[in-house]
Amino acid sequence: MSYTNTFIQVSADCPVEMGIVPAMKQESKTAHFIQYELLSQNPYSFTQGELIYQVHVQHKQIPLDEIEARSEEIREALFAKSHPCLRASMLPKKYGWGVHYNDEGKIAIYPVESEAYQQFVEAGSQGTDGPKLLFAMRNSRG
Repeated sequence: MSYTNTFIQVSADCPVEMGIVPAMKQESKTAHFIQYELLSQNPYSFTQGELIYQVHVQHKQIPLDEIEARSEEIREALFAKSHPCLRASMLPKKYGWGVHYNDEGKIAIYPVESEAYQQFVEAGSQGTDGPKLLFAMRNSRG
């Protein structure tokens, strides 16, 4: 599922009060770090499907020549199964990043302490022209 004109707030049990950069593993980038890197460096460049694909090929370290030769095959195999939306991402659940989907479904992230984050929440709370507000999924069931 992809959203439009929606702002995903950090989860109610998010352990941080400021947006932090996800940790990397020693030798490779985690999927969460790749999500952060793509969205922070390219705001409103990716739809959810495009982001899932880019994270997949980077995380699996698929060589560029293989991507060019087998892009459709890789994409079909990847999307043969469903993928969770960004409400389940560690960015809003654990690392303190709000996720905004614009009217075209393109995504940008905002740290919870930022003025922009607060503006999305205020605009969404007023209802009329603001984004639909959702919370990221909780980290625990309790």
